[in-house]
Formats: sequence, C-alpha cells, structure tokens
Amino acid sequence: MVRVRLAPSPTGTLHIGTARTAVFNWLFARNQDGSFLLRIEDTDKERSKPEFTQNILEGLQWLGIDWDGDPVIQSEQTERHRSAIQSLLDKGLAYRCYASEEELDSMRTQQKAANQAPRYDNRHRDLTPEKEAAYQAEGRDAVIRFRIDEHREIRWSDLVRGPMLWRGADLGGDMVVARRAPADQIGDPLYNLVVVVDDAAMAISHVIRGEDHIANTAKQLLLYEALSLPVPAFAHAPLILNPEGRKLSKRDGVTSINDFRAMGYTPEALANYMTLLGWSVPEGMNEIFTLEAAAKVFDFDRVNKAGAKFDWDKLNWLNAQVLHSWEPAKLQNALTPLWADQGWTIPDTTGWTLSLVELLGPSLTLLNDGVDQAKPFFMEPGLEDDALKQLDQEGAKPCLQALLNALEEAPWSGESIDQAQEILKSAAKTAGVKKGILMKSLRAALLGRLQGPDLLTTWSLLAQIGQDLPRLRRCL
Repeated sequence: MVRVRLAPSPTGTLHIGTARTAVFNWLFARNQDGSFLLRIEDTDKERSKPEFTQNILEGLQWLGIDWDGDPVIQSEQTERHRSAIQSLLDKGLAYRCYASEEELDSMRTQQKAANQAPRYDNRHRDLTPEKEAAYQAEGRDAVIRFRIDEHREIRWSDLVRGPMLWRGADLGGDMVVARRAPADQIGDPLYNLVVVVDDAAMAISHVIRGEDHIANTAKQLLLYEALSLPVPAFAHAPLILNPEGRKLSKRDGVTSINDFRAMGYTPEALANYMTLLGWSVPEGMNEIFTLEAAAKVFDFDRVNKAGAKFDWDKLNWLNAQVLHSWEPAKLQNALTPLWADQGWTIPDTTGWTLSLVELLGPSLTLLNDGVDQAKPFFMEPGLEDDALKQLDQEGAKPCLQALLNALEEAPWSGESIDQAQEILKSAAKTAGVKKGILMKSLRAALLGRLQGPDLLTTWSLLAQIGQDLPRLRRCL
C-alpha cells in the first residue's frame, strides 16, 4: 500500500514550498488509493512553537488537503531514535567524536584557504581507548558520527530524475547523527537519522520532497542499510524559483500561505497553481482544475526536472477565473466579512448586497479587490484628478444641475434602469449637451473617478440607499 508523508518543521508558518510538497504527496496518495500522513518534526526545541504547528495544520486544511490519522509528533519518538543510534554504536558503524568546535572551525578555515570544499576529516574515527579516555578526562563532550565509506557509490532510481549516483567522498565526511553530550550519553538525535527511523516506523513507501534533499537521500540510504530497514522509493520535485531563477525565499516577499490568504487569493486557485509548479497537465486537460480532478491523473512522469518559476500573472489569472466562477451568494459570503472588517454598515435593503456583489464580481482578480471597488458604495469618495478634470469640462455642471433638478422634482428610487435612461436623456436635452458628457460627469460625481463598474447599476445601488443626490450636490 502506498503511504506518503509530509514532515514540516514548526519553526515558522506554512511556506509555499512545503505546501507544494504537500500537494504532490496528497495527489499521489489519492491517485494510488493510499494514505497521506503528517509528521510534525519539532526536534528543534528552541525554534519549534505550538502556534506554528497550528498554522501549518490550518493552512493545509484551508488549501483542501486532508490527512489520514493523527499527526505523528517527532519529539515523542526520541527513545526510538536513540535506540537506533545505540545499535549503530554497537555494530561499530558509528563512533564518538570529541573534536571541539574550535578545532572544527580551524579545520574549516584551513580548507577554505586551500580552496577545498568543507568536510569533516574523520580525525576521531579510529581513536584508541586510551585517547578516548584522555578526552573524557578533559571533560570533553562528544557528538556521535556515522561512518561513511568514501569509496562507496550510492545509487537509486528517482521517480522524477531517473538513475541517481552519489559517491561517499562527496558527502562531507562522517555524518553527525547525535548532538554533543557527555561520553556516557547519546545527545539529541539529528535530522538524517530521525527521518530514516520515523519513515520506517510509519511504513512510508514513497518519500516525495524537494530536490534540495537529494544529498540527504544519499546519506539516508546508507542509514537504511546500516539499520536493516526497508527502503522507500524517492521522488525529488523541482524547487520553486523566483523570476530570476533563484530559489524562492523570504527576500522575494510573499512566501507564506498566510500571506497569500491575506492578499485575497482563494484556496482553489492557490492549490491549482501549486500543482502546476512542476507538473504538466495531460493533453486535453484544462489548466483550471480541482485537486480531486488532478489526483485522478497525477503521476511522476509529468513532474518536471527543471525548477518551476513562480509567475504572479498566472496565479492572478487563475484566481480571477475561480472568483468569476463562484455563484453570487458564495462571493457575497466571502466579501461581507471583509466589508465588516472595514467598519462599514451594510444596508439591509432587500437584495442590495447581492446586487453589489453581482456588479463587482466580474472585475475581481483578488478577493481584496472587492474592498477597494466597494468602498464608494459605503463611503463618499474624494474626487480624483480625472474626475475633477471632467467636472471642469464645458457643459458638465449644467447637465448635472439639470439631472439634480429632475430628480428633486420626481425622485428615482433606483428600481428601473429604463426609467434612469429616460431621466438621463431628458436632463441632457434640457442642458443642451450630449448624453455622453452627462454619463461621464455622473460617474465622476458618484464614484469620484472615471473608471468603475456599469454606471446605471452603480447609480441604481446608490439611489436605493439615498446616496446619489448628495454626491450630485457636492459637485455643483
């Protein structure tokens, strides 16, 4: 049975790279009728925080990614990790290294000066019992290192990249698997060891993660072998890159799922776009899809090897398509809380809010656009430069005055658009101007600018709440 996992570290909020990894794992699990598991890797005691765990869980749920069973908490598995390290010590496959941080720093400085790649020189691999006792007598603590044969070739067939080959000599020397501790203890187990032990304990069949873990995979394969554990299949997805082709990072601005959500992106569009970051849709399939639809056709043959450049225009287009596909009632439920957050009083006039949503919906790219575009309907807008320029045009104020006079004599409550057309036609004739001048001047008066949604519907909504006449009067 296919069993995959997401293993986020709760040292920060849910990152888009982690979320994309979650999407690929989820799609593969659902395609194979397998299980998608969650493991919280909280062994970084100083930086791991419960609020980050909560953020990760909520972010996945918001994106529509569910998991099977309860999350595994890595810090609760420490005894299992230490037992595995002890077995490596007992087999002679690991040893205690007493090299101090100062000695290691000096070693790295010399390597840098010689233009060499940084690596541990295995200086304590074969300490005599006497030398080890002398270090202990000095009060030195020790890390535990796993022996790596520099002549060893590590091979695997990656589900994305095909045949892979790493050499032991390229792995940086013997690997630390436990932090520094007194010689009679095993310090805190480290990433590569605990991941192997945990994945085996969870019976993970496929490890799907970013290509930045490829070197870790080579190290972990050696640990699987040393611990006599079943080896999963590996798939290394391409990294998400910024427009310049570098790995997407905090320096590029928005990277947290929280940030995308706050900007007004929908979970449907973001999940859709993350799937496209490194996966190509089969021929004949639309690029706009649900996760459920993608799961039916997902496979690794269509996962790209090259990095996936983040394209804001593509994400914005997808988000607009999602918003434009929503029923007005759904869009109203999404926008009303945003309007309430502004402190705006929403009129209780029958159907008014839904009509406003129907007016604004086709022009939305982000949900938050619905705040800026709705503002003139809740607050009297200032007059922008283009509006002021229009109101200074010859005939603008006379035609607005004629319109105001007509409305004061026979108030229009906003129900009939046909009636509005007749009122405008009559006012333009009375003022002796073209109807187009009146229309542009009316838009300037009502919205404070010359760009905006359908004018007659806008006027209708403002008339229904008695806001059209005050805006006309202020311009005269």
